[in-house]
Amino acid sequence: MIDPIYVTETAQWGALLDTPRPPHLRQLFAADPGRADRYVVEVGDLRIDYAKQRVDDAVVEALLAVADAAGVATRRDAMFAGEPINVTEGRAVLHVALRRPADQPLTVDGTDVVAEVHEVLDRMSRFSEQVRAGDRLGATGKRLRHIVNIGIGGSDLGPAMAARALQAYHHAELDARFVSNVDGAAITAALDGLDAAETLFVVSSKTFTTIETLTNAGTARAWVVDALGEDAVGRHFVAVSTNAQEVAAFGIDIAHMFGFWDWVGGRYSLDSAIGLSLMLLIGPDRFAELLAGFHVVDEHFRTAPLGANAPVLLGLIGIWNANVLGFDTKAVLPYAEELSRFPAYLQQLDMESNGKSVRLDGSAVTTDTGPIVWGEPGTNGQHAFYQLLHQGTRIVPADFIGFANPHHGHREHHDLLMANLIAQAEALAFGRDRPDEPWRSFPGDRPSTTIVADQLTPSVLGQLVALYEHVVFVQGCVWGIDSFDQWGVELGKELANRITPELTGDAAGEHDSSTAGLMTWYRAHRRG
Repeated sequence: MIDPIYVTETAQWGALLDTPRPPHLRQLFAADPGRADRYVVEVGDLRIDYAKQRVDDAVVEALLAVADAAGVATRRDAMFAGEPINVTEGRAVLHVALRRPADQPLTVDGTDVVAEVHEVLDRMSRFSEQVRAGDRLGATGKRLRHIVNIGIGGSDLGPAMAARALQAYHHAELDARFVSNVDGAAITAALDGLDAAETLFVVSSKTFTTIETLTNAGTARAWVVDALGEDAVGRHFVAVSTNAQEVAAFGIDIAHMFGFWDWVGGRYSLDSAIGLSLMLLIGPDRFAELLAGFHVVDEHFRTAPLGANAPVLLGLIGIWNANVLGFDTKAVLPYAEELSRFPAYLQQLDMESNGKSVRLDGSAVTTDTGPIVWGEPGTNGQHAFYQLLHQGTRIVPADFIGFANPHHGHREHHDLLMANLIAQAEALAFGRDRPDEPWRSFPGDRPSTTIVADQLTPSVLGQLVALYEHVVFVQGCVWGIDSFDQWGVELGKELANRITPELTGDAAGEHDSSTAGLMTWYRAHRRG
């Protein structure tokens, strides 16, 4: 086990805080004609331009010294080796093993985890091909055409985001819907208009006890039984889980249970069996391309020097923005309609990972952690919140994401879209002075990074996700926190499980007066 390092108590952190703040971006570009060439890093198909961040060579040097003092490289190597760096749960952190090629074994505690991963991938591939080819039919002999993924958190956000992102690669005769919210309106909408005889449900819950997921799955099961009878459950449901007993009790053949491991956190599980719905849509070969894209960035992160390492540089720039410049949010702005769910996906990845207030030994952190991540696709966002980005009093660092070539044939639309991306980054950085009309002045000096690639392919999507995963890792290392637990979601769940029967019964337990008043109001107004 690696001893935690509290970098904010080091000389390198003090030196970072003392590093002079660079001048306005206008001056930085004017003084350094080569800035746009030097402040670019490429990995796989991604070109990452961070020249419009408020950093200079002195800042980058100080940040790299902080990374070295924080032991980023050592902790990274420990993760790839399968050491239990998730200290509060005593677990390895091996989402990187999910996309490791089959001929690159990794033995952890006497088990080749890569072999186990590929055994599950092979089973997923065989099942997906059966559905896609029409060889696996529903209970009445009809072809399965509709996939309903039931999960929550990472069991929903990952496959839902990726399914939308890779719409161009979907099987022509398959569609998918995703249900996560326990609000009955969600499952009602998901089932609306579907034929039970043509619908396959993928229920994703590691323990098969997650209350929101099992509530929705129970409603879906009743819907299928009502339409097709009890015996149909086994033909219309599969599980992504490790709890064979509960899966079998639900009525699912455990031969159609696809497992994963406790070293995979939900928000890091898209490329595990949690991605089964996605594999059904895009096919095993395209899913393999997605995994290969992840692995490209993994290898870059594992081997590239820190000063040329994309996740390290972006993670450190995030540290500079949040902890030195005091910018506490980050906007993710994809100029690609297919990535409409990407900001929400990254919101969970980042905020659930690094929204922590104690360090690895349980002591309180001494600086802010975890930026507030939010965003919307362009150009919609431009007509909603860009006013604040350009002229507001709060400065919001932004990540722009775009592609040279769309999957549709409307080239004029795409040229206009990308013109807006490039223009917005330029406007944020350089602004415009109108002393005579101050309301039309733009201060500029608003930092952004622009990430571009040729086209949004399965491989490129894997590269993007892995890039942000490792950015989160780097920042967690610097802050000295455990990025891989999520105890913060526990208390609310416990209280909800206690309050639920009290809302429908006659007696309530002890609660504060506000909570008790809300429960009393609900019971008085509840119908049905």
